Amino acid sequence: MDINLTALVAAIAVMSAPVVLAALGETITEKAGVVNLSLDGTILLAAMVSFVVAFETRSPVLGALAGAGTGAIVAAIVAAIGVQLGQSQVAVGFALTFLCRDLAYFLGSGHSRVEGPQFEPLPVPLLSELPLLGKAFFSHSILVYLSFIAIPLCAYLMYRTRWGLIIRSVGENPEAAWARGINPIMVRMAATIGGGAMVGLAGATYSLSVKPGWGHPQGCEGIGWIALALVIFGSWNPTRVVVGAYLFGLLQLMGIYFQDAFTTIPPQIFQVAPFPLMIFTLVIIHFSHGKKGVLARWVRMFSGKPPKAMGRPYRRN
Repeated sequence: MDINLTALVAAIAVMSAPVVLAALGETITEKAGVVNLSLDGTILLAAMVSFVVAFETRSPVLGALAGAGTGAIVAAIVAAIGVQLGQSQVAVGFALTFLCRDLAYFLGSGHSRVEGPQFEPLPVPLLSELPLLGKAFFSHSILVYLSFIAIPLCAYLMYRTRWGLIIRSVGENPEAAWARGINPIMVRMAATIGGGAMVGLAGATYSLSVKPGWGHPQGCEGIGWIALALVIFGSWNPTRVVVGAYLFGLLQLMGIYFQDAFTTIPPQIFQVAPFPLMIFTLVIIHFSHGKKGVLARWVRMFSGKPPKAMGRPYRRN
């Protein structure tokens, strides 16, 4: 099995782009104390809406904006019911996951397996000509570049700005934040909708860049659950979450390589392998807490506690 390193890195960047966007969006949401379990359905619905809008308008830019808007709308429903009304965030997230998935396949059936516009690779002048690094990092579509830019932006937002401090304070202790003159409900709603827009953009990245088109299955089923797991894997830290996202992208890509190399093995095994491997990684992290050794030291790098008020509705007395 011959693997070109530059091509491998470039492929990982492309495969991981939607996972990076979705996981970072959920990180922002959960840092504010809200759990949005609608990610999997949101990604599918946004992927469908993005492709349909791009197909009808012949503009992938409008398609991507429609995908982000779809994610924001679904997240707004989570925020309205789970934050504003104080109902179970888990219950509303689960319900929306299956509702969005079924809506995506039902409403998008008329555009299944048809060709439409997509974001073409946009090499960065000069940088794309660099040896090794050029094709690996600077010869992608605009949506992949956005996934790169989102990493430092989210880290800066969360740990270097007043807005990030407010988000984290609301996620840890909304009562104390209220005493300081901060409205926890408004902050949580804003963080949930903003994070949802990034999840919607992840769906657009699938249907307009990574796996262009729409069909049943789309190929991004289950990614929302992986993004949720990656937030835990990364200890609610944007940089660590991204490491997990690229690890998952590598696992997906290796599954494709192995599928071509071992033709006697059913391809379905390689297609689903990244999912149990990620679960296995999370299990190792869980059972390595408090242990000694190289593995334990590595695990501690990715260990952390969730926001104390995560999933707990805030009600003013």
